[in-house]
Amino acid sequence: MSQNIKKIAVLTSGGDSPGMNAAIRSVARTCAYHKISCVGIYKGYEGLIDADFIELDARSVRGVINKGGTFLKSARSKRFMTKEGREIAYKNLKEANIDAIVLIGGDGTFTGGLVFNTEYGFPVMGIPGTIDNDINGTDRTLGYDTALNTAVEAIDKIRDTAHSHDRLFFVEVMGRDVGHIALNAGVGAGAEEILIPEEDMGIDRLVESLERSKISGKTSSIVVVAEGDKIGKSVFELKDYVDQNLEEYDVRVSVLGHMQRGGSPTCFDRVLASRMGVKAVESLMEGKSNYMVGTIHDRMELTPLEKAIKGNSKINKELIRVSDIMTT
Repeated sequence: MSQNIKKIAVLTSGGDSPGMNAAIRSVARTCAYHKISCVGIYKGYEGLIDADFIELDARSVRGVINKGGTFLKSARSKRFMTKEGREIAYKNLKEANIDAIVLIGGDGTFTGGLVFNTEYGFPVMGIPGTIDNDINGTDRTLGYDTALNTAVEAIDKIRDTAHSHDRLFFVEVMGRDVGHIALNAGVGAGAEEILIPEEDMGIDRLVESLERSKISGKTSSIVVVAEGDKIGKSVFELKDYVDQNLEEYDVRVSVLGHMQRGGSPTCFDRVLASRMGVKAVESLMEGKSNYMVGTIHDRMELTPLEKAIKGNSKINKELIRVSDIMTT
């Protein structure tokens, strides 16, 4: 291990995700294990420009592994998008004798780190923290498993109401432009249909499917919709269309929204965060930079930040087929 790294900073940026606190904890305790100083940066890149730093040691991160959100706070920084803002950030890092940064976030966070490294050669290492699971170079992003379980639990409860009132529910889940949450939560919750941007089902096929469900004797149905699905402009437009064309259905909409980002992280996400934090710190100690840590076939691997940002996470085609069979 290289002895050039004496102080490592950690920040969280972009949308929060369950497990971020566990990852901060892992970074701080791995630094303590290797006798490296650790600094937390408040409010992401904003805190980098404002020099809003806090010393972290093994004891200062106790009691956070089970907490959702991020105690370092998160913010999107327009100032860091400017050359002047990044210059201030660099000066603050040098004045604080910080040698490297661990960045916890998604593609926007990694893009900022990549630009910063290109301009100043400052060592950065990424940990993928986003519920969307839309980062290339890892099978699972931090927070995805928790968000899935939150969505399934909510859909299970909605089904109780749907069944009690013989209703059709459109349940919108998060995921931005990808359908990982919708597909997995839909299969896990036994949804009658799942709409994801990767598979353009089409409004006519959706109506046909609902008609078949009605004929088969189903008195209630759950349709899980990814927020990035392209069938309608919104899930409410889908409701209006079904209202107009399938009058026998009593249609309701439930948008799960930001509740999917909150809550105590699952055991899977806590363990993943711990593994990623160790790998991030020790990779920086080995002199590596401009990488993202991730798990591929349950092995910790490094992916160049540029590839992680530009690549597209692949939807599970086998699970799509399973979904088609299960919704028959």
